[in-house]
Amino acid sequence: MPIEIKGIIEEIIYKNEENGFVVAIIDKDALGSEYIYIKGIIPIINEGEMMKIVGREVVHPSYGEQIDVISSEIISPKTSDEVLRYLSSGVVKGIGPSFAKKIVDKFGQDTFDIMKYNPERLKEIPGIGEKKINDITSSFSMQAAFRDIMIYLQKIGLSNTMATKIFKAFGENTIEFISENPYMLADEIAGIGFRQADMIAKKMGISEESIYRMHTGIKYALNTFIRNGHTFAFEEDLIEKSFSILYVDRELIKVEIKELVIKGELYFDKYNDKTVIYFPIYYHSEVKVCQKLFSLSSSDFKEVKIDVKNEIKNIESQNDISFDDKQIDAITKAVKGGVTVITGGPGTGKTTIINTIIKVFESVMFSVKLAAPTGRAAKKMTEATSREAKTIHRLLEYTYSNEKSDVIGFNKNEENPLTADVIIIDEMSMVDILLMNSLLNAVPEGTRLILVGDSDQLPSVGAGSVLKDIIEASIEFMDIIKLDRIFRQASESMIVTNAHRINKGNKPLLNEKDKDFFFINEREHKNIVGIIKNLCSSRLPNYYKLDKVLDIQVLTPMKKSMIGTKNINNELQKVLNPSSKLKKEKKFGDKLFREGDKIMQIKNNYTIKWKTILGSDGEGVFNGDIGFIEKIDEINKTVNILYDNEKIVKYEFTSLDEIMHAYAITVHKSQGSEFPVVVMPISYGAEVLMTRNVLYTAITRARKLVVLVGEEKYLNNMINNNSNINRNTGLKDKFTHITSMYKEILENQVD
Repeated sequence: MPIEIKGIIEEIIYKNEENGFVVAIIDKDALGSEYIYIKGIIPIINEGEMMKIVGREVVHPSYGEQIDVISSEIISPKTSDEVLRYLSSGVVKGIGPSFAKKIVDKFGQDTFDIMKYNPERLKEIPGIGEKKINDITSSFSMQAAFRDIMIYLQKIGLSNTMATKIFKAFGENTIEFISENPYMLADEIAGIGFRQADMIAKKMGISEESIYRMHTGIKYALNTFIRNGHTFAFEEDLIEKSFSILYVDRELIKVEIKELVIKGELYFDKYNDKTVIYFPIYYHSEVKVCQKLFSLSSSDFKEVKIDVKNEIKNIESQNDISFDDKQIDAITKAVKGGVTVITGGPGTGKTTIINTIIKVFESVMFSVKLAAPTGRAAKKMTEATSREAKTIHRLLEYTYSNEKSDVIGFNKNEENPLTADVIIIDEMSMVDILLMNSLLNAVPEGTRLILVGDSDQLPSVGAGSVLKDIIEASIEFMDIIKLDRIFRQASESMIVTNAHRINKGNKPLLNEKDKDFFFINEREHKNIVGIIKNLCSSRLPNYYKLDKVLDIQVLTPMKKSMIGTKNINNELQKVLNPSSKLKKEKKFGDKLFREGDKIMQIKNNYTIKWKTILGSDGEGVFNGDIGFIEKIDEINKTVNILYDNEKIVKYEFTSLDEIMHAYAITVHKSQGSEFPVVVMPISYGAEVLMTRNVLYTAITRARKLVVLVGEEKYLNNMINNNSNINRNTGLKDKFTHITSMYKEILENQVD
C-alpha cells in the first residue's frame, strides 16, 4: 500500500544524472526527529528542498527500511525556516549558510519574491556587490525555471521520468511551447503518444478542432498503419481511422489531410486508381529502392575471369556435393549478374549456394562482405560460412543519439559508400523498406548485390514487404531464382517436409516413428502449459540428452493468455531456474529476475558497454540477443548478463525494461534464429496471430526437433489462415513503372 510523506531533503547519497535515479535521506515533517531513506527516479531534487514523496515501504537487507519512490513533487518553501534551509543547502550559486541567514533575516518569507522580481534590493545587505548579485540571480533564475517547469509538467499528469525528457528537449521554453501546442509532445518525445498528449490538451482547454490536434491525430492514425507493416494507407481508410481517434467531421479531416500534404508532412500518391497517403520518407524510400536496384543491375561490373561452371564442378568434387540445374543457375547468375535474388524454403540449399558463391568470388580475389538484419541472423551466417557476417546496421556503421540510444544515421552512404566487389545479405524477409533504402544508398554502382531469403516467413517488423514485393514483381532487369527442390538429406527431416506442406496449405505428417516432428493432443490451456513444463524440464532433456535451457526454446504466437510468453516464462522459471537462497533476485514491475535466468534483449541499445571474459570490450546489445543473468548486485543496483558465453553487460536496475525472460519467446522475436529444439503451444488465439506464416516461421526455427502441444483443429486453422500476410506497399507497383521505363529506354537505344 503506497504511503505519502512530506519533508526536507537532508542529504543526497547518490544521483545518476542520466536517468534521475536517486538515493537520499528525507527529514520527515522537517522537524529533525525522523530521517527516512528514499530511493527511485526523482529528476528534480536538491538538499534543503521541501518535497512530497509517494512510495512503498521496503526493507533492504543492508540499509533497513526505505521508501521506494512512485512519485515525487516539489513543495515551494513557505516559511522563513524553510527558505533558509533551502538557500543554506548551496543549491543557489553564491549563497552559503551564513549569507543565506543574512538574506532571510532581512527579507523573511518574501526572500524568493525579492530574488525573482526585485534583485536590486539585495544591495541592502552589507558586503554584497553587483557581480555577486548577478551570479545569485542568474543561478536562482535557472533553478526556479527548472523547478517551475517540472512542477508544471507534474501537474498536467506527466511522470518524473517523462518530465525530465521533456525539459531536456525544450529547456526553459518548455511551458511556452506546451501551452501553445501540447500535441508537439507526441511528435517530439519518445514514449508520449497522441492519446496522452490529447489528455493533457483537454486539461488545458484546447479545442477538439484545434489544427494542432487534427494534424497530430491524423499523423497518429497513419502511424497505426505503419506499425502494422503498411507503407501507406488508402485515403478513405485513413479518414475513418482518424475519425475513430478525433471524433470530428470527416470532411474536416479530409481538408486537414490535404493541408498536411501542402506542408510536406504527408504525401499523396495513386495506387490502383485510388488515392493513398504516405509519410514522405516511406514514399521516397520505395522510389529510391526501385531506382537503385535498376542502376545496380544495369551498371558495369568487374569481369569474373573464370569458367564459372567448371569452378562449380571443382567445388562439388572437393565437398562431395551435387547441385541441380536450378542451383547451378543461381550460382552462375549471382557471379555474372548485378542484382540477384535467391529465395527458397528450408532444405533447398540456400546456405550451400551462399558458400559456393563466396568460394567462386574468392578464387578470383574479389572482396565479399556478408550481412544480415539482426545479430542472431548475422551470427548464424558467420557459423554457416566460417566468415565474418555483420548486422546491416554495423555494416553501414550506424551513428546514434547518446541521449536516446537511437540510430540517427549511417556513416556509410552515397558520399561514403561501402567498398566491396560483392555484398551478400541473408534473411532478407526481415529487411524493411527504410533499412533497404539505407543499405542501397551505401552500395556503389559496380558492386554485385546478392539477396537471399525465404519470402514465406513472417515479414519485417518495420513497414514494407521488400523481399516478397521484389519476387512478385518479377523484375526483368534482375535475376530472381526460386529454389523449390528439397534435397535428399533434408527430405529425411519431417521438419523440412512439414514446413513445405504447411507452406502449400497442406496438413503436416505427425508422430511418425523415429522422426523429428511430434504433436501432443491436449485441450485445456492449463494442461498444455503443464506438458510444456514437463517436456522442457525432464522428458526431452532425458530422452535426447539435451541441455534443458540452452537447447530447448518454447515459441508461442502471443504474449498474453495462459499459453502466452508471460505466463509460460513464469511457469518455466519455476522448474528450470527455481528459487534458491544461493540465487539473488530483483523484482522489476511484474517481472522477477533471478540469477541464472535466461533472458532476451528486447530493444536495440547501441551505447551500452560490454567486456568479454578475456578482457576486450565494445558496445551495443541488440533486439533478440539471448543471454543469462550472471549476477544481481543490490549494493550497486546493477545486473550482469552474459551474452554469447563471452560478453558481460552491466545493466542498471532502471534499465531492466530492456530485457525479458526468454524461456518462451514470441515467434516474431525468433526470426533469424535457430534452435536445436522448438516446443510450441497450439490453441485458440487472435486470428491475426494464428496464421500459416507464423506456424511456418516457428517450425523452421528448429534444427533437430519440433514438438507441438494442443488441438489439431487449431493447427489446421492456422494452416488455413493465410489472410494477414498482405501489406499495403507501393514497391511492387513502382517496380512495374520502372520496368516499363527500362523497356522504353532499351527500345529507343535500338531505334
